[in-house]
Amino acid sequence: MASSSLPETRIEQAHPSLPHRLTQRTQHPWTAWDAYLFDVDGTLLRSMDRVHVAAFSEAVASTLGHAITLDGVTLHGGTDTAILAEACANAGIDTGLLASHTDAILHRMAEIMEMQQAELRFRRMPGVPEILAVLQQEGALLGLATGNLERIGWAKMESCGLREWFAFGGFSDRYPNRAKLVGAAAEQARQLLGNPAARICVVGDTPRDIQAAHANRLEVIAVATGNYGFDELDACEPDICCSSFPALMFPALMDPATERLR
Repeated sequence: MASSSLPETRIEQAHPSLPHRLTQRTQHPWTAWDAYLFDVDGTLLRSMDRVHVAAFSEAVASTLGHAITLDGVTLHGGTDTAILAEACANAGIDTGLLASHTDAILHRMAEIMEMQQAELRFRRMPGVPEILAVLQQEGALLGLATGNLERIGWAKMESCGLREWFAFGGFSDRYPNRAKLVGAAAEQARQLLGNPAARICVVGDTPRDIQAAHANRLEVIAVATGNYGFDELDACEPDICCSSFPALMFPALMDPATERLR
């Protein structure tokens, strides 16, 4: 069984606020899928530092000598590669110049994260170890589908004590588009399972996670632990929408006035 013994100063445990809410549009239980693709930021954890955000501007400055800012760029549900392109466009950086230096910038971003890994601080979302343990016990394959670069995504998982739960991941190094990223991760899951018909579920906290799942005809669990509220996510019609993982795992504890089953 996976476990974590990282210092308390690094990881805080977030607590869900009541009332719990749940909408279900499928007759299948939430443990029914063969593989699960988890988003990272807002779904499994919340970063309490600015290391990742600062890495964009630091990497561009050291590689190109240009200043950029992420002001005005939509971060939630975005991918590192798409965020970088938008921030550079906003700063007036030539697209050809960026294209010829993108690999170097991404490499530098990952270096910055790894060098400052001891400074990373996270708040783990409520119920994360518990839901991963249940799914693993059910025999499900667990992977990531995140807009993080691969080295950054794994650095976060290691620092947060969650790395050993996940067998593989889909990242944005090669896929600025989240739908393509999710599709590639789903194909990787099918190959690992040796089953081209495997049922795969995306788990995320933004409308972009839901849209990416729908674009690949995958089922999706939306969890309102990020920057989007329950009603915003529910309007995107995920197969399951929950206010937190405890609301998904322990529906009997929910407030009857807000519980819904469709």
